[in-house]
Formats: sequence, structure tokens, C-alpha cells
Amino acid sequence: MPPGGYQKGLSYVRPFPATSAAIRVTAPARLHLGFLDLNGGLGRRYGSIGLSIDRPSTELTLANAGRHSATGPESQRAVALLHKFAGENQDNGYAITVSEAIPAHAGLGSGTQLALAVGAAVARMEGRELSAADLAALGDRGARSGIGLEAFRSGGFIIDGGKGKEDRPPPLTLRSDFPVEWRVMLILDPRNAGVSGEAETTAFAGLPPFPETSAAHICHLVLMKLVPGLKEEDLGAFGSALTEIQEIVGGHFAAKQGGSAWTSRAVGHLAARMRELGATGIGQSSWGPTGFAFVESQKAAERLYHSLYEEAKGVGLEIQIAQGRNSGATIESLRNS
Repeated sequence: MPPGGYQKGLSYVRPFPATSAAIRVTAPARLHLGFLDLNGGLGRRYGSIGLSIDRPSTELTLANAGRHSATGPESQRAVALLHKFAGENQDNGYAITVSEAIPAHAGLGSGTQLALAVGAAVARMEGRELSAADLAALGDRGARSGIGLEAFRSGGFIIDGGKGKEDRPPPLTLRSDFPVEWRVMLILDPRNAGVSGEAETTAFAGLPPFPETSAAHICHLVLMKLVPGLKEEDLGAFGSALTEIQEIVGGHFAAKQGGSAWTSRAVGHLAARMRELGATGIGQSSWGPTGFAFVESQKAAERLYHSLYEEAKGVGLEIQIAQGRNSGATIESLRNS
């Protein structure tokens, strides 16, 4: 790749100290579509199913400065990450401008993508070769799920192998391009937030035991229906398998979500309306409140959007049309003119 070139994914090359004025990183949101095995009877727990999507995204620009600073949405988190990745033992600091940020605590992987974006920008500026796993370790990400790391690295539809005995991010077990024609209906509730941080750790610890039979059934659905449906671009098979997985996992997490599979009851109701109107693959991403549904085309997505726009607006919800993103974060070196 030529100096200052445009890059997809993470393959760090030599730094550009003479010409790079700044580094710009754009990192995609991801949907967490469910867990394979919350039982852990085989020695590995969780096992996440995920999808990288083209919107929303986090975009930031990093430049040399006299001290560490950040402006824009998520600026407090960004400057805290600067202190983690760059430290204080250097002649100059860095200034970050966050031009766009994935909504925080919405179930879209905002924290992981922000951490990886800041880390990648610092690494590129300093010419350090760090993998997504290295960045995640430095930024304290990837404790349970590896899909955020892989979304940043290469995008697409992702399944990881769960956490084993080692203290490391889960291994990638499947990565596949997502059908370019399919669309994802995102249901956003700006008034609610999913649990995170210590509250998330406490919530996981307080969950009841997950039946081994349920874990086995989910794995059966994934291997014999969800993934084949994806590979053959059979939305009916993919969507029905995903809806069933979400019902099983959502039912398990209901005890920590006020007795419901949905953090936002309004999102759950609108998702059910989408199902009535022909959407499939209905569920909640991570702890929510963001919900999702899948349709076969842009035309179908626009029809569903216009059918439910006023209903969503009336209860304070937003609908967005997204598609799968089959490439990872972009990292661009901006050169002095």
C-alpha cells in the first residue's frame, strides 16, 4: 500500500512521520444476535453470533497536539482511552475529534468500536504493529464476545467459539459475507439504555443456570439452519432460526430485564409489528434497547419503514435501514498539503 493510502481492515504498515498530519478511523457498529452456549458444560461459555452493519458508525480523527484532548460525542471516553493507549511519557499529546459516534449503551458495540478506533489511530501514528486482539487487551474489551473485534477487523457475519479457560478473546469460528441485497431494520429507543460495565457483570452473575438442552438446540439451529440459510441466501430459513434463537436467549435474560425479553417494551411491540408485516429474524441486540428485523431488499425495507414511521415516532422510537458491512474499519492517513 502506498504511503498515505486508504486501508480496509487491520494490517498495520510503517508510520508516516514526515507526511501524516492526522489519522482518520471509521469503525462499524455491530449487532449481537445471540449466544450459542450459556451453559458452559463443554468448557467454553457464551459463543456469540454477530453481524457488522454499515450504520451507525464511529468516525474520529487523531492529530498531534500539546496534550491529550478530545472533542465531539463520546469525547470523555475518547480522551480516557488516549491515556490508556498513548500514556503520558511522550513529548507531545494527541487531539481527537469525534465526528460521529455509535450510540452508547444501545447494544451496538459502541465501547469496543471506540476503543479499537482510538487504539488503531494511536498505533498507526506511532508505527506500532498491533492486532485487533492486542488493541482489545489494552482497551479492556472482548471479555465475553469476540464479534466486536472481528467486526472491526473484517466485518461480515461472525460467530466466535466462546470463552475457554484462558484469559483471551474468544476465537473466531466462522466469518462470512452477508448477502448484499438483504436489509436490517434497526429500532432505536433513545430514552432507554442497556446495562454495561459492572452492572452487566452483575447481571450475568445473577442469571439462572442455562439448560444444556437449550444450548444444544441453539447450536443445532445455527449449524443446520441459520448458517445454511445465510450461505444459500434463504432469508426464510435464516430469519426463522434467528427468531427462535432470540426467543430462547431473550427468555433466559428476561429475569434481568424486568420480566421481558426486551429492555424497551416499545421496541418489542414495534418489532412484533414488523413481523406481522413480513419481516423475519426478530430480536434485540445484546442488552438492547436496540431491536432488529430482516427483510429481503431495499424496496421491502423502505415499504416497512414508511408503514411504521408514524407509529414509531408516536412512541419516541427511531427506525433506520442498515445493511451488512462486509469489510472492517477503515484507517486513513491524512497527509500534509
